[in-house]
Amino acid sequence: MFPGLPPARRRLRAVRQQLRRRRRVIAALLTACAVLAALRTVAPPPPETVDVLVAARDLPSGAVLDDDDLVRRAFPADLAPPDLAEAAAGRVLAGPMGRGEVLTDVRLVGPSLADARPGETVMPVRLPDAGMAALLRAGDRVDLVATDPGTGETRVVASDVTVLATPTEVPDGPAGGALVVVAASADEATAVASAALAQFLTVAWNR
Repeated sequence: MFPGLPPARRRLRAVRQQLRRRRRVIAALLTACAVLAALRTVAPPPPETVDVLVAARDLPSGAVLDDDDLVRRAFPADLAPPDLAEAAAGRVLAGPMGRGEVLTDVRLVGPSLADARPGETVMPVRLPDAGMAALLRAGDRVDLVATDPGTGETRVVASDVTVLATPTEVPDGPAGGALVVVAASADEATAVASAALAQFLTVAWNR
């Protein structure tokens, strides 16, 4: 192929010719590598994340949570809601949750529940009829009606209160009935607490 040249020179010349023939392909590859390196250099770092608890499935209001109801997921830190719940096993859910929804303290029955109802009083109310309590759902707006067992007189002690939680567990004991959690005005909360001591409480749905 290259007569008169030493073997080493012939091989070198052959390599040079091959490189000339493929210089466009090589140039394109080098350009692509340079672009890729530049993109990696200017690409923003991955967003900071925090671990959050989310519902593993649809959960009803009043559910007593256990470890199988929740899973941990990485969530963008700048989008995470405040008051994330850190531990929830054994806590009661104040309202229904959809699968994948982030759990916060205000979704649980407890002191933080009042944070979601500024200007209102969050209070438990024992309804003497557990079956009546079982008909309620979080988000219902009802009137609380008290009946005097001695005179039969009936009056509305709180109007248009919001049901926040309906625990599914009905405790045994002499008290009976079932507890629900409602949000009412301060004046209505006082009237409800007074009526609950000596009168029969029931609920009426309003529109």
